[in-house]
Amino acid sequence: MGGSTSKLSPELLVELQKSTHFDKKEIQQWYRGFIKDCPKGSLNLEQFKEMYKQYFPFGDSSTFAELMFAVFDENQDRLIDFKEFLTALSITSKGQMDEKLQWAFRLYDQNNDGYISYDEMLVVVGSIYKMMGGVTKLSSEEDTPEKRVRNIFRLMGVSPDGQISIQEFHKGAKEDETILQSLQLFNGLV
Repeated sequence: MGGSTSKLSPELLVELQKSTHFDKKEIQQWYRGFIKDCPKGSLNLEQFKEMYKQYFPFGDSSTFAELMFAVFDENQDRLIDFKEFLTALSITSKGQMDEKLQWAFRLYDQNNDGYISYDEMLVVVGSIYKMMGGVTKLSSEEDTPEKRVRNIFRLMGVSPDGQISIQEFHKGAKEDETILQSLQLFNGLV
């Protein structure tokens, strides 16, 4: 999308109607808001971090924002354009469970090798714990990122020195109430 644009192209509008869960009116509304907040037509990492800082003021959201930015930025040009923004928003807010799980898997699979390692999951879970800033009271079984990740690996039937495949992730996530709740967090928000 590149430079500043005040009007959504008819081609992009049609493409987004086909590829997202938003209708024409919703896409146009989101576009107006996006351009108002991002007049250059894209969002950089620092802007994205600032946005997360506003939503999570009690903790350090910078690492989690970086991880999320990488998933939003599908073409890896270090910018999130409107298409990337709306596609991610569509999945996280209106997507089916399997779409959300596929998207979440991409968040955890940081090196894009098709598997989630213990260390990759620990980075994401640790960033979530930092972002929450101790606001949420956790049980003694999950009061550290390490305990939470070990529990997830156990639930998915994988040892901590193994790796979680997409199939194991889908199956295990559907059995973990915390993961299911986090995937439903943005439902109905838009």
